[in-house]
Amino acid sequence: MAFPWPDIGTPLADVLTPLPVIDEDRLAANIARTQAYMDAHRLSFRPHIKTHKIPAIARQQIAAGAIGLNCQKVTEAEVFADAGCDDILISYNIMGKDRLARLMALNDHVAKLHVVADSAVTVQGLSDAVGGGKPLLVLVECDTGAGRCGVQTPQAAAELAQQIHAAPGLVFDGLMTYPAPGGARAVEAFLRETMALLDGHGIACPTRSNGGSPDLFSAHLVPTATEHRAGTYVYNDRSMVRAGACGPDDLAMHVLATVVSRPTPQRVVLDAGSKALTSDLLGFADYGEIVSLPGARIVSLSEEHAVVDLSGCTAALPPVGAQVRIVPNHTCVVSNLFDRMVFHRDGVVTRVEKVAARGTVW
Repeated sequence: MAFPWPDIGTPLADVLTPLPVIDEDRLAANIARTQAYMDAHRLSFRPHIKTHKIPAIARQQIAAGAIGLNCQKVTEAEVFADAGCDDILISYNIMGKDRLARLMALNDHVAKLHVVADSAVTVQGLSDAVGGGKPLLVLVECDTGAGRCGVQTPQAAAELAQQIHAAPGLVFDGLMTYPAPGGARAVEAFLRETMALLDGHGIACPTRSNGGSPDLFSAHLVPTATEHRAGTYVYNDRSMVRAGACGPDDLAMHVLATVVSRPTPQRVVLDAGSKALTSDLLGFADYGEIVSLPGARIVSLSEEHAVVDLSGCTAALPPVGAQVRIVPNHTCVVSNLFDRMVFHRDGVVTRVEKVAARGTVW
């Protein structure tokens, strides 16, 4: 039997838990606030869909003024291309015969598809896959301090850009980085130095793509960037509040859970375990914040249980059967745990959307 998703008009108090719910008004406000900031600073905005994975929300973002979407994997991009998005950046090194074949089919399907590369191996694979087909736009991924993927120096970026520029079937389209929080100065210096090197070789660099939600409202501190990418901002989460990128009233996602046991006076157990709440700590000492129980701590997760320590709780303690709202540490992971997302306004269900790109990890 399929899960009984709630009907429109159902009070949240009556829905089955565990269940993530999205506040419509906060969602719309997050989209509008971010787009207004980007417009004010004359930055193009390219939302990362990894947070919501829902075409209907992508359409809201584009309607607000986003230039296109950022996806992380080919199969993820396919979902949004099929939903009508015609400007997509896949910010991941793509390799392997099967993936490249699907990438070429996607390139034919989408008006404007961009990919990234940080090695000659990736560049060669992309070029071989294009063959005599539609040219593919390629950005050089640059490590400006996050310590993940990316070339390590402006010199290496310029050299790889030259290889892309010379590779059959490829068009060098610019630079991309996902920096460490607070890394605006390093990003600006890296982009400027790389562009100067490229200019010396007569190579244009039309796109300079910066990214990240924690520094979303500091994007103007990288004036050389032409666009900014961010995903978490659309829902926000506990880590975003800690980073100062939003406040409690900007949290659009909560996970509803029910107290299923109170084995001791100082411990309750919720029905939202690791299959409903992310196990990402992100520097926190617990697994989410229970809105109505300040001082309570979700101290452990198993698959179907969340154990809550109430010893520091300053509110009335919940009885068995009580429903609580949890602010997850990392909202993006929660989206990938559920088939559908329930939306509400003032505690009443407004719609249920399929998480269309759930599990698209290839």
